Amino acid sequence: MKYLSIVVSLLLLCACSMPLFALAQQSCAPDGPPPRAMDGPPPGFVPGPGVPAAPGLPPFLRGIDLSEAQQDKIFAATYALAPLLREQEKIAFKAHEQLRALAASSAYDDAQASALANTAAQAMAKISLQHARLEQQLLAVLTPAQRQQAQQRHDGQPGPRRAH
Repeated sequence: MKYLSIVVSLLLLCACSMPLFALAQQSCAPDGPPPRAMDGPPPGFVPGPGVPAAPGLPPFLRGIDLSEAQQDKIFAATYALAPLLREQEKIAFKAHEQLRALAASSAYDDAQASALANTAAQAMAKISLQHARLEQQLLAVLTPAQRQQAQQRHDGQPGPRRAH
């Protein structure tokens, strides 16, 4: 009898955890890039005064005291860019996916592979250009003193963009 109650308890536990497994599977859908719509704030979101910086805030703006009007402008600029970035990410993801499938197939065509690689590269180039434009828009919102702070943070970060 004791074993029967243990088995029933385990079965109930498994039945209750199935929806969690289904949700976990949905978040990694194979038909596109990982969803970003509800993963958190957009890339340049800035919280209100007294609230710690959001993870999506560009590193060069972290720690800079922004007015509410500046926060609103940064929020608007980053949200306006989100649909374009999402579309280009989908294009790049699909091109990479098709390129991998083509490389693994017996009907490999070099011209088609080249076209897919170019499509992915163009989408990534558009994303990079939009990020640069967004950075310029965000810098334009800052006062000269804030820009100097941002430049100091930018120069102090390790990475490929650092001047030597």
